[in-house]
Amino acid sequence: MATFEIKRSSDGAYIYHLRASGNGRIILRGEEYRSKSGCENGITAVKTNAPYDARYERLYAANGQYYFNLKAANGSVIGTSETYRASTDRDKGIRLVQEQAPEAGIHDLT
Repeated sequence: MATFEIKRSSDGAYIYHLRASGNGRIILRGEEYRSKSGCENGITAVKTNAPYDARYERLYAANGQYYFNLKAANGSVIGTSETYRASTDRDKGIRLVQEQAPEAGIHDLT
């Protein structure tokens, strides 16, 4: 099962990552938050919105790689994926977030 990690950035902001089970790679990154509760709310938003395919924006980066954004119901980006060499790998990443994020545990590293 994937796991959310809460960390502090070098400037003191709170951030979350969603790590895949198995290989431990970061599959989704959240924005920076001023408060820990804001970061926890971001994780809740991911858990709520992850199952809905329409909330994923499938993108192609200028460097030729693929990635996705997960958006809340209001259209705000709540998470951005790693980059992938192929669109099929990006789509596997989306399925992983859809399946595992709603039940993922939280590991607080702050």
